[in-house]
Amino acid sequence: MKRLIFSLLIVFALGNLRAQTNAWQPSLGRTQMPIWPGAVPDAQPLDGPESVKTSDGDIAGKPVLIVERVSQPTMTVYSPRGTNTGVAIIVFPGGGYNILAIDLEGSEVCDWLASHGITGVLLKYRVPGSGPHHDSKLDRGVDPKVHTALEDAQRTIGLVRLHAAEWHVDPHKIGVLGFSAGGHLVADISTHFDKRLYPVVDAADEESCRPDFGVPIYPGHMLEHTTNEFELNPTVPVTSNTPPMFVLQAQDDPVDTVTNSLVYYIALKNAKVPVEMHLYAHGGHAFGLRRTDLPITDWPELMEKWLRTIGMLGSQAPAH
Repeated sequence: MKRLIFSLLIVFALGNLRAQTNAWQPSLGRTQMPIWPGAVPDAQPLDGPESVKTSDGDIAGKPVLIVERVSQPTMTVYSPRGTNTGVAIIVFPGGGYNILAIDLEGSEVCDWLASHGITGVLLKYRVPGSGPHHDSKLDRGVDPKVHTALEDAQRTIGLVRLHAAEWHVDPHKIGVLGFSAGGHLVADISTHFDKRLYPVVDAADEESCRPDFGVPIYPGHMLEHTTNEFELNPTVPVTSNTPPMFVLQAQDDPVDTVTNSLVYYIALKNAKVPVEMHLYAHGGHAFGLRRTDLPITDWPELMEKWLRTIGMLGSQAPAH
């Protein structure tokens, strides 16, 4: 039944949603572009066109924009308008691989990154059913044969590396950050980068799709569910080649329990992957960047300091 708190606790326990007529568009001055130049690989039929809904309830005093039925994935580049550090972070919104919390865990994060000299890249990846998810019709968890969200992530990292000079990005400082299901996608792309899941399309797919670092925030789907053991999901096998990680979660998270982060942290440590983890007593789930009175709300500053310690921002980490 815990997985029955599906799709971000029924879209963050925010009540009914008000439908809007148009698909999601970024703010003025930002342009989203398709990540596939032609046919989308492994395309799945959907029960309608893409739509955006606004929550009746709110998170930290604001409603949340929810995107449904994404069949044409896009990326939106949020370039810094002042100092540029050369770092780029591709952002994966959460939503249980069924929807996307496109502003709370997407555009708002990219705006913050750009204001701190980091190029934010918002990936509007395919949903629903594009990764491990709760199927409401079957009333159980489902792991699809093809993780189309992972295909979109692989493709996007290749595109950012291909356009690194044009977008003033250091091709060796490209990371990924995701929330909830997007946190799982961070772990997924950080272990599945040796081979594309789809046939090579163009020069972008000749680039490495290994991220240089990862930031999973309240990640889900990290547990092995076929046993009762405290084990990492075997579909995200950590190796010594997994990039450095910054993991953060609240211990009172009612959607994805803190055990998700704990098993991932242990696997990273055992593989000798550099990892920093922050656990907080309170914070719940789906808080994104929106400010509250809780200590966990300061996580972006912690992440920024961590990026300095691993040599992504400023000076290299001190020798030990």
